[in-house]
Amino acid sequence: MSFSYYGALCTEVYDHTKKVGQSIDGDIEYYLERLRDCGGGRILEAMVGSGRVIIPLLEAGLQVDGVDASPDMLASCRQRCDERGLTPELYEANLQELELPHLYDAIFIPAGSFLLIEDREQSIEALKRFYKHLKPGGRLLLDLELPDANFDQSHFAGNAVFHMPNGDLITLEGKLVEASLLHQFKVSLLKYEKWRNGMLIQTELQRFALRWYGVHEFKHVLESCGFTDIVVSADYEYGKALTSDKQPFTFEAVRP
Repeated sequence: MSFSYYGALCTEVYDHTKKVGQSIDGDIEYYLERLRDCGGGRILEAMVGSGRVIIPLLEAGLQVDGVDASPDMLASCRQRCDERGLTPELYEANLQELELPHLYDAIFIPAGSFLLIEDREQSIEALKRFYKHLKPGGRLLLDLELPDANFDQSHFAGNAVFHMPNGDLITLEGKLVEASLLHQFKVSLLKYEKWRNGMLIQTELQRFALRWYGVHEFKHVLESCGFTDIVVSADYEYGKALTSDKQPFTFEAVRP
C-alpha cells in the first residue's frame, strides 16, 4: 500500500468515469472555440490526465502537446491516442519544474485541475513556468471554482463502487483529514480497493488536496507573474460576468 497522486487504480476509475470527449459543463467546446484562433500554432494542455480533452482537440486538427506528473495517467493517455492514430508529444513533469523544448501559442488547464497544486508557492511557480513557455502574445487559459457550503467535508465522503468492464470491482472510500477556510485548502485521504472474484487484489491510497483562490486574488497573482489583458468568464461563456460563487469561472491572460 502506498500514497499516490493519480496512481494505477485512481487512473482506472478516472478512465471509467470520465470518457474521452466527455464534456464537463461545456468545457471541451469552450476550449476548442477559444483555441481555434491559434493559427495552427503549438498548444500545451497542462495536467493532461488520460486524454479526456486533448484527444477531441487533436481530432479537431489542433496541434496540442500534453504534460502531467502522473506516469499512470500519461500511459493511459498514450494508449488512448495510439488507439486513434494520434501522436501528440506527451511529457512527464511537475509543473513547478516545467522545462519543455517548445514555446507555445497557448497553455490551458481544464476541469479546475490547477486547484490540485496543494502548495501555494508551487502553484505560483507553475504560473511563472507557464509564462516562460509562452510566446509573446501567447495566452494562458485555466478554470477554477470556489469552495461550496460543504467545505469541511470530503469531496469523496462515504463509499462508492465502480463496476469495471472486465468484471472487477473498485471501491472508493474518502475521509477528510484537514481543512482550513482561512488558508484556502483541504486534504482528503482516498482509499481504493480492487476486487476480483470476491478477492482483494490491489489497494491504493491517494492524498487528494485542493487549494482555492478568490477571483480578485488570482487576478493579482497572474499580474504578479507578468500576465496582462486578464479576462474572467463564467459558465464557459467568454466574457460572461460571474454572479454566483457556484459558477465555474475561466481565466484568460496574455504574455505581453
